[in-house]
Amino acid sequence: MRTILVSRVLKKLVQLFTVATLTILSACSDGRSHATSVMLLLDTSGTYTNELEKAQSIINYILATLTSGDSFAVARIDSGSFSEKDIVAKITFDDRPSAANSQKRAFQAAINDMISAVKSSRYTDISGGMLQAVEFLEETGAGNRHIFVFSDMKEEIPEGHVRDFPINFSGVTVTALNVTKLRSDNVDPREYMDRLDDWSSRVQSNGGVWRVVNDLERVEGLLQGGAK
Repeated sequence: MRTILVSRVLKKLVQLFTVATLTILSACSDGRSHATSVMLLLDTSGTYTNELEKAQSIINYILATLTSGDSFAVARIDSGSFSEKDIVAKITFDDRPSAANSQKRAFQAAINDMISAVKSSRYTDISGGMLQAVEFLEETGAGNRHIFVFSDMKEEIPEGHVRDFPINFSGVTVTALNVTKLRSDNVDPREYMDRLDDWSSRVQSNGGVWRVVNDLERVEGLLQGGAK
């Protein structure tokens, strides 16, 4: 009887060891980083530039939330946004807390300078900005990926620019922030709803998660949950 009991115990230990080994190997084979990567797109078209000061509180919140190894970038949405020149600031935070804090201060200064000197653009190339953001997030290798879009979400593309193609949002959470209502929306509210529905469909049909947050006083948890 004792021999049978010992045999069962050994068999159970072998099973547990096998499961633990497979779990470790699975974790090692998962190439995704557990870091967080964020791109914030700022609409600089038309009268929306008057809203940009509100974005500073969002940027400060994100900076305070991100830690060593995480990445953050802020870029303009203007007439042609698929361009490195539109990236105002980008950083991957240092492992040393003192160095990371210095990086955050320099980041804030670059954003403040940009907002104080911003000039209104004629068009709103949101798609180009989204594509730029997806590329940035992919390059960081982070497993937790977010795009925040500070815009009224009305896209206006210069003649000759091609943007009617799918963008791969797989593993990305896209959050529209401060989606202001236009004068035409007041005349026909369906324009506002259709605009959001169109972007929701475009993001979700290409593998992403879509959210809208208009109450900037309640931004807690913006970097939680989302796409997997």
